[in-house]
Amino acid sequence: MMEALAIHGGPPVRNSILAYGRQSIDDSDIKKVTEVLKGEYLTTGPYVKMFENQIAAYAGAKYAVAVSSGTGALHMACSAAGIGKGDQVIVSPMTFAASANCVLYCGGIPVFADIDPLTLNIDPGDIERKITPETKAVLPVDFAGQSADMDEINKIARKHNLVVIEDAAHALGASYKGRKIGRNADLTAFSFHPVKPITTGEGGAVATDNEHYYRHMLRFRTHGVSRETEISLQTGSSWYYEQQFLGYNYRLTDLQSALGSSQLEKIDFFISRRRYLAQLYSAAFSPMDELIAPRETDYSVSGWHIYVIRLKLPLLNADRNTVFAALRAENIGVNLHYIPVYLHPYYKRLGYEAGLCPQAEQVYREIITLPLFPSMSDEDARDVIKAVKKVINYYRRQN
Repeated sequence: MMEALAIHGGPPVRNSILAYGRQSIDDSDIKKVTEVLKGEYLTTGPYVKMFENQIAAYAGAKYAVAVSSGTGALHMACSAAGIGKGDQVIVSPMTFAASANCVLYCGGIPVFADIDPLTLNIDPGDIERKITPETKAVLPVDFAGQSADMDEINKIARKHNLVVIEDAAHALGASYKGRKIGRNADLTAFSFHPVKPITTGEGGAVATDNEHYYRHMLRFRTHGVSRETEISLQTGSSWYYEQQFLGYNYRLTDLQSALGSSQLEKIDFFISRRRYLAQLYSAAFSPMDELIAPRETDYSVSGWHIYVIRLKLPLLNADRNTVFAALRAENIGVNLHYIPVYLHPYYKRLGYEAGLCPQAEQVYREIITLPLFPSMSDEDARDVIKAVKKVINYYRRQN
């Protein structure tokens, strides 16, 4: 590290590392969790249902089902949509592997459609090109907190009788054409990981207006077990329950739900703070010829889960990895979102090959994720800006 620091002009911009993302927990969150610890329920209790009702109301959906992770939410959504053996689901490659893994969990086949290089969201035109008679669903990802073009995606889905599962792990609190994320797809999956818009530690939820999907998901997260007498296959006593299909133990706890409920009360502040920090970045980076700042579309209000810059490599005497390492040497905890899913070794063993989505692969070679989270100070943001300018200036190609 010392060699890298010397190359880039002496001491680093910061004395300690600034993470790319982290949770924002305050005394009100701690108080709410403490109340549960002093109460009767720790696992599934009244806070779970209360939190689900709050998520549904906030997202503008009729129902929400909370689970133990964002991955569990995606798996549950695919199961509710009826994804089974051999069914194809079209998904963005510019995402965490869970977005495609959830299709595999159900026996389906992920089919990767390329991205729009301006938004880094899935390209509706490539979705339509990838549809086959085996296609069952489309799974767009709201990259970085900005909605995919859901009206166009829904239009294509209706034309081909497909289910739309929106991966909104980045996008709780964002909106599309004035509509909150959560009411623009058949099923919308959220994540409550610590770096996401709100956190329950680990956790997730699926929002829907479809009662059939809702009932299926309630059983799916609890081993496929039901206590509902109206759908039981035989009559039983008050204690009676039955497993109707193979489900999973994906239940969220009351402890986590209490934290989520408290966090949700602050989400509008969290989003406004993220937007403010993103504006500071964009004002500093947009005039720079050597990089591309992220673009917010006119139809989406982004939640700014992450802030991803793209390097114009022909203008630099360095590749992305060199710039990445230089920023780390300045104690800026940059990250990378994402390696296109099908380039992972596991997917290569399944037969996927490089070249499937040229735009995603090109973008992958150019991107770096900068720190962005609500408890960042303005001074933290200025440090990031200073470090980026310092490194870019050092590697700027001279004509």
